[in-house]
Amino acid sequence: MAEEQQAYDPTADYLGDVSVRLRDIEEKQNIIKDRVLLIGENLILEKELISQEVQELKTELNKANGEIKKIKLAMERIVENLNNFVRKNEFEILQRQFEMFKPLELARISDVEDMINRAIRKTKT
Repeated sequence: MAEEQQAYDPTADYLGDVSVRLRDIEEKQNIIKDRVLLIGENLILEKELISQEVQELKTELNKANGEIKKIKLAMERIVENLNNFVRKNEFEILQRQFEMFKPLELARISDVEDMINRAIRKTKT
């Protein structure tokens, strides 16, 4: 029996070696699994952040487009009304004509009638 204990059993060594290798592979697989889960969580967080940023940018873009439309409408109204404004030289011509005409210095009909009546009274007296 002593000889049987000392006899070399290559299958036992092989099985022990396979068992160690299997344990190492399982450990590596667990480490890889943990890393993949962590990477997945990070990707999900990044995706949520990017989605939120994209949504904010869309909102800002819509606001900017609205403001641009308002500015365009205002510019169109200004251009349409531009013909209604008087140029400086036209205004000066109108001002000179107004000064020549001087409507406040014109006599009213009643004023003229009063002057005629006064003149007739003077001639009678």
